[in-house]
Amino acid sequence: MAQRRFLFLQGPISPFFWRLGQALETRGHVIHRINVCLGDRLFWPGRATDFRDRLRDWPPFIADFLERHAITDLVLLGEQRPYHRIAIAAARMRGVAVTVTDFGYIRPDWVILERDGMNRDSRFPRNPEAILELARDLPPVDWSKRYEDNFPSQARWDVAFHLANLAPWPFPYFESFLKFHPVPNYLATGWHLLMRKVEARRVRRNVLQAMPPGAPFWLYAMQMETDYSIRAYSPFPDMDTPIEEAIEAFARSAPHDGHLVVKVHPLDPGLKRWPARIRRMAARHGVKGRVHYVGIGVLDDLILTGQGVVTVNSTVGIRALQLGRPVHAQGDAIYRVPGLTHTGRLEEFWEAPPPDPALTEAFLRGIAHCLHVRGVYYAEPGLTAAVEGAAERLDRGLVNQPWFGGG
Repeated sequence: MAQRRFLFLQGPISPFFWRLGQALETRGHVIHRINVCLGDRLFWPGRATDFRDRLRDWPPFIADFLERHAITDLVLLGEQRPYHRIAIAAARMRGVAVTVTDFGYIRPDWVILERDGMNRDSRFPRNPEAILELARDLPPVDWSKRYEDNFPSQARWDVAFHLANLAPWPFPYFESFLKFHPVPNYLATGWHLLMRKVEARRVRRNVLQAMPPGAPFWLYAMQMETDYSIRAYSPFPDMDTPIEEAIEAFARSAPHDGHLVVKVHPLDPGLKRWPARIRRMAARHGVKGRVHYVGIGVLDDLILTGQGVVTVNSTVGIRALQLGRPVHAQGDAIYRVPGLTHTGRLEEFWEAPPPDPALTEAFLRGIAHCLHVRGVYYAEPGLTAAVEGAAERLDRGLVNQPWFGGG
């Protein structure tokens, strides 16, 4: 491929972007980086440009940077962050290719590398016939787990990044993409993680015993309110609204002996008292004894023993498809495809059939081979694998194209 000029903005809070930039540089490409906060500096130890002005000054700055350096490719994580939305708009006006990365749609050791954006903004087809055609010549996916990530490293680096950004200098005008202040968020998350064993006992005692043996239940998979999957790729301002929508639909039309199990995201900080909130919602809709909150549980067990999964657009939906369970997505999701997931009214979901096996297999092959590389962000050897896979895709112009080096 001809030499290209890459601009890296904010990425995973890990050495991933720095090492990816180095890998592309060794392949003959020109690498640029803009830091917009002190945390960015921590994970890009080399030459970079610092943007220290106000957000209102960012549009002319990024437009001039793209033109002055003849940037051909923009690479970032979090395409809905304020700085990134502006940069993407400027890039598109100038014909600059935009590549986004994030944790994989499929887990645990896959990383997304996708053109333009995710979920609503994804270019992946939503038409069943197009998905089947795309996957027709793709090989089966190797689902064996190759790499292990490291949560302690992720937590340490995340804390270092966000606490550094609280410093008043040298980026006094940085506007964080966080929804909540990091200090109470970290304290609440730490307490939540410490109480996991206590929560597990409470689940066994209060939830599982509350449901008669063999009673049908559906799983509601919560997401974090700070996630842009909720903030940008759904019509909901918070998690309360879609949960209540699901409980209302469940009360109106689910089988009378059915139950709804609402599972919190494992990293939810608990700033909202979800058990009490969900009890009040259930009481309002007359299903107090049939809606249960759980803070812990083996996800695959809940999916396999349940009748189906409701979520806004969590990757839990894709895991449910892998396990052959019906799924309803309330928001914009890459898997919201007729025949793959239930796309009708939520009131009708409780009788929904399983996903079409052939379409499910085609969808999984398509996203694995076209939108991912194998690897992780926070631990070796998976970090090296992710860097090498991403460098190969970017160098050869294979973003959103079939590539078999990762799956």
